[in-house]
Amino acid sequence: MIALTLREIAEAVGGELRLGASGGSPDTRVDGTVTTDSREVGPGDVFFAKRGEFDDGHRFAPAAARQGAALLVVEHGLDLPVPQIVVADSVLALGELATSVVARVRAAGDLKIVGVTGSNGKTTTKNLLRAVLERVGPTVAARASYNNEVGAPITMLSLEQDTRFLVAEMGASGVGEIARLVRMARPDIGIVLKVGLAHAGEFGGIEQTVLAKSEMVTDLLPTDVAVLNLDDPRVAPMAELTTAKVVTFGLGAGADVRATEVVVHARGTEFTVHVPGGESARVRFGVLGEHHVMNALATVAASVELGVPLTEVVAALETVTLAERWRMQVMGGRDGITVINDAYNASPDSMSAALKTLAQVQAPGTRTIAVLGEMSELGEFSGEEHDRIGLLAVRLGVSQLVVVGQGARRLHITTINEGSWDGESAYVETADEAYDLVVAAARPGDTVLVKSSNSAGLRHLGDRLGEWFS
Repeated sequence: MIALTLREIAEAVGGELRLGASGGSPDTRVDGTVTTDSREVGPGDVFFAKRGEFDDGHRFAPAAARQGAALLVVEHGLDLPVPQIVVADSVLALGELATSVVARVRAAGDLKIVGVTGSNGKTTTKNLLRAVLERVGPTVAARASYNNEVGAPITMLSLEQDTRFLVAEMGASGVGEIARLVRMARPDIGIVLKVGLAHAGEFGGIEQTVLAKSEMVTDLLPTDVAVLNLDDPRVAPMAELTTAKVVTFGLGAGADVRATEVVVHARGTEFTVHVPGGESARVRFGVLGEHHVMNALATVAASVELGVPLTEVVAALETVTLAERWRMQVMGGRDGITVINDAYNASPDSMSAALKTLAQVQAPGTRTIAVLGEMSELGEFSGEEHDRIGLLAVRLGVSQLVVVGQGARRLHITTINEGSWDGESAYVETADEAYDLVVAAARPGDTVLVKSSNSAGLRHLGDRLGEWFS
C-alpha cells in the first residue's frame, strides 16, 4: 500500500483512531500489506478484523499483533498494544480505504484501470492482461480469484505510486455488487466477457445476472472504453447502456477484434487476430481450449486501446502456457496418458467448453475419460443443466464417464439412459473411488479430463492423477 498516516487512514474509513498503549502517533506512516488473514500478517502490515459466516476475525487480532501488525481495523476496541481504528463495518471500511488509495494514485500519476467481469473467464483474462501490461509498466492484478467485496479492494490496496496499470477482476453474487466495486476503482476500460448460468441460483435468474454484469459499463464516461463480447447475445446489447466508446470482440465478421483460422490441438490453440485498422497477426497460444480464444481477444482489445502495439500483445500472449492452476492444466505424460485438470470451477458453459476441448484434442485410435463433479449454484436450473451436459458427453463420444458425488448423479443417469452411446458411465460417491477407477481403467494414449465446481473438491483429484501418470 502507498504510505499513509494513521490519521489519513482513519479519515478515509470514517473510523475512530485509538492509539492506547501503543506509543504511536496519528502521524505515524503505514505502508505495509493490507490483509484480512492473520496468517499473512508481517511487520508493518494492516489487519482488518472481518466478521465471517463461520468465524470472527477479531479472534485472530492478537495473533496479528504478535506478528508485527502496524494497525488493526476493528469493529470494537481490543486490549492490545497496537494502534486501532474502530469502524462500524470492517468490510465497508476496507472498500473505503481502497477507494481513497486508488484516487490518490490516479491523481498523482498516469494510472489506468481495467475492470473485468463475466460469468466465465475473468481470472484467465486478468492473467493475460497482466502478462501484456507488465511489459509496458508496473502492473497490479489480483492473485487467484480475488474478485469480491474483500478480494477486489485488497488488490487495489496493492497499488504503489508508480503503478501504471491496475487490472481489477470484479465478480458478484447479486445485483449491486459490481457497481460497488466499480465505484471503488472507476475503470478506464470495462470488459464484459460472457453472461451464463454460473451462480444463477444466487442471482435469482439469468435476467438478474445480466443486470448485475451490465453494471461494469453503465457508469463509464464517454472518454472510457467498454469491451464487449459480440458473440454473446446477452452481452452485445450492453452497448446501448453505456456512453463509453464500444469495442467488440468475437469470432464473427462484425467484431472489431476478431479471430479467424482457429486451430485447437493438444499443445494449445492457434488463431489469427484482426484489430481495427486492418492489422492482423498469427497467435500461437499455449493455453489449452478454444474457449480461451475469447479471453485472448478481450485482452487484445483492451491492450490495443491502452496503446500497446499488437506485436507486443501477441508476444506476451505467446508466453502464457497456463491460464491458472486447475484451469485446463495439462499434466501426466507417462504412456502417453494426458490429464487435463480443470476442476477449479464449473458452470454449464465452462463444462461444455472443457468437454469439447477433450474431443478436439483426442488423437485417432485413443480414448477419452471425463471425470465430472457437480456444477454448483445453479438453483432451479441444476437438474436440466446436468442433463444437458450428460447428453453432450454422449454426443461428443466420450469413451468413459466417471461421475462423482450426489450433486452430479443426475448427469450419470442421463447418460446411461441414452441408448445411442457406445461409451460407459460409472457413478462413485468420492474422489478416492474415482481415483481408483481411473487408475485401473486408463490405457496408453488416453486423455483424462477432471472437471467440477470448486465445492466438489475434484481439483486435488486432478493433481493426484496427474502425478500418478507423470
